[in-house]
Amino acid sequence: MRVRPSEEPAWPPDGTRAAEEIAAQVRGAPPGEVPGRLCRTAVRLLPVTGASASLRGEGVPVRLCASGDRASYLAEIQATLGDGPCVSAAEAGAPVLARDLASGADAGRWPVYAQQATAVGVRAVYALPLGSDAVCLGTLDLYRDTPGPLTGPDLRTARLVAGVMTVALMALERGEDAWLDELAGDHDEVYRAVGMIMAQLGVGADEALARLRADAFARGRSAYAVARDVLAHHRRFDRDG
Repeated sequence: MRVRPSEEPAWPPDGTRAAEEIAAQVRGAPPGEVPGRLCRTAVRLLPVTGASASLRGEGVPVRLCASGDRASYLAEIQATLGDGPCVSAAEAGAPVLARDLASGADAGRWPVYAQQATAVGVRAVYALPLGSDAVCLGTLDLYRDTPGPLTGPDLRTARLVAGVMTVALMALERGEDAWLDELAGDHDEVYRAVGMIMAQLGVGADEALARLRADAFARGRSAYAVARDVLAHHRRFDRDG
């Protein structure tokens, strides 16, 4: 299928066209490439300006892919804060549709995340769970520069993208794909660092993770970057600060 130039309308008039384009973009692709292709496809099909996907971790989402630098940043900031629409959608196992991060209930629900998102020009975020009713594997997050809801047809298209991404993730068995192992390694580094912080401070895992996150946010770094510093003994946490 021909990919439409950027000046043409970004979203299809019906679900059939969307399904055809999604199928064309993933046909023949290795499972490890599918999430990235789908993030870019979502931006073409929907009235959004960015997309990312994250795997659900034990308190720390792991960024899977992103359509660009800004989407990547917003996925990383949610992992660092442990808060945001992606985290809420993963916990609830249901879509979280934040229509306006600059005002009203959405701005107050995740105040620090909302401030970070609006600072880079994002006003609305739509997070859809990846997985089944029983198991949430992660989320697909869609970003828009203007406030407002997704229409019914747009939401159906977003769910279709999330469904195809779920199938691709379930086809990846750990150990089969080095790409997935690398993501798991990032997550493991955080929890190894948390263990070291627990020993340094004499605190529990929740407080140690909170301290790591606060340090990362204060320094403008990701939780993963600070974790690597802790493991390399370049960063030590003290009880007095």
